[in-house]
Amino acid sequence: MFKFIKNLLDDNARDIKRYSKTAEEVNAWEPEIEKLSDAQLQGKTGEFKTRIANGADLKELLPEAFAVVREASRRILGMRHFDVQLIGGMVLHDGRIAEMKTGEGKTLVATLPVYLNALTGRGVHVVTVNDYLARRDSEWMGRIYRFLGLEVGLIAHGLDFTERKAAYGADVTYGTNNEFGFDYLRDNMAIHPDHMVQRELNYAIVDEVDSILIDEARTPLIISGQADKPTQLYYTVAKIIPRLKKDEDYNIDEKARVVTLSEQGVDRVEKML
Repeated sequence: MFKFIKNLLDDNARDIKRYSKTAEEVNAWEPEIEKLSDAQLQGKTGEFKTRIANGADLKELLPEAFAVVREASRRILGMRHFDVQLIGGMVLHDGRIAEMKTGEGKTLVATLPVYLNALTGRGVHVVTVNDYLARRDSEWMGRIYRFLGLEVGLIAHGLDFTERKAAYGADVTYGTNNEFGFDYLRDNMAIHPDHMVQRELNYAIVDEVDSILIDEARTPLIISGQADKPTQLYYTVAKIIPRLKKDEDYNIDEKARVVTLSEQGVDRVEKML
């Protein structure tokens, strides 16, 4: 009785039960998907895109799309998604945090929602904590996406503008939080849209979310641009300041830590400039 009441009040238990029913739908597709040839399996991507163009939503495609990714992973990597991994993929697709134990295959889990959301053609970002993981996963998990006809990009240090723009134009783009963050800041400083590398943001998977959104967030990303005014003016003013007299040309407010020019000081500075 107490267990029943606990489950009734436990939102997490209800969610897992709901996701488990969808996982059963994915499993129901497996026998049919297994019979497909490689060419037929790869053709599913085009079929899904056509259905999306005709008005189908991702929730409707999810069971079959997940089954396709599972089969592609089994053929290409020799790894088949377990039910718990299917549930993890559904949680991520819903924009929620999925906590999984070490060894439960978080990297493989991400392939499910990444593929599904990449079908829209609007791009998916996979954010990792370092360059090594970004490169490793783009090559390792990228084999699944490439097999299914999707393009995979990697944002790494040292790429020029053309290479970055091409990487962001891919269906799936891997990179670190710093690379994505600084590119976003640079795009917001761009004068013309042609100078931007990122597309309109669509969907992202954040690996090690606690590290990136809590630990890494303590260090702000700061970027500077060219000064609007020539720096020579600052050198000229710096030469004038020592020639001004305290209490005559300027006043100091020690408490507020503010220095203001007097009317006489303003006149003197204008004449010297």
